[in-house]
Amino acid sequence: MSFLEVADNLRQSFRALADGRPRGDVLELPGVSIASLGVSFQMFNAAFFSEHVDTQNTFEERLRAAKAHFDSRGLPWSFWICEDWLAHGIRRRLSRTCESFGLRLSAEMPGMVADRTKPPARPLPEMEVRRVEAGTVLNDFRAIGSTCFHVPIAWFSEVFDEGVAARHTFICWVGYRDGTPVATAASIRSNGTLGIYNVATAPEHRRRGYGEAITRYAIDAGLREGGPSRLVLQSTSQGHGIYDRMGFRPVTRLLVYNSAG
Repeated sequence: MSFLEVADNLRQSFRALADGRPRGDVLELPGVSIASLGVSFQMFNAAFFSEHVDTQNTFEERLRAAKAHFDSRGLPWSFWICEDWLAHGIRRRLSRTCESFGLRLSAEMPGMVADRTKPPARPLPEMEVRRVEAGTVLNDFRAIGSTCFHVPIAWFSEVFDEGVAARHTFICWVGYRDGTPVATAASIRSNGTLGIYNVATAPEHRRRGYGEAITRYAIDAGLREGGPSRLVLQSTSQGHGIYDRMGFRPVTRLLVYNSAG
């Protein structure tokens, strides 16, 4: 397995969320994929590399093309970069070059893969897991995500809007304990790969195994619906130990640059 599976599934997750939105854009520029929801939260108006970048000039041309697209729409935006797309010399100047285009580093995380998960190393808590459709479950998904990812609830609600259930390829879940929402996860399949996203645990319920439990639930549900798959995800620093125990290993580093001040 390689970074390409991480990069491809990540792009597909944004394409699925952008699908059918009035201000959404899904298009291919030379060497750059655009998957933009057209929302206030700049992280979801996104550009990605789709080919290797071997020279500094090529790197800057692709940044310029992405910037021109978002500037023409008056949108704040972000560039999600798997560093393995870049020649080593370009990586050394990455932040300096991005800053010259008005982009600043906002997140850095490993892209991780697994052929299968290892059994749990400890008993996991029981939860009732509900698929996000609308109404209360959707609001619970938004509330946990907004809190855990430090995003205004209005922005998170715009990303995960009432149409989320109609985007059947991006499946969201909320885990409940005694009727209280405690954790979330989401998944999407692409080209034989199952990607896991939006894993979050409400702060007051952390360190009890809920994050691992709902991650395993989302994986098992995705495998039941689509058959055997390779598994990919991007890890926060808090989740890295959990994913390592589950059998995931890092294959790339993902850096996110955005235009917000």
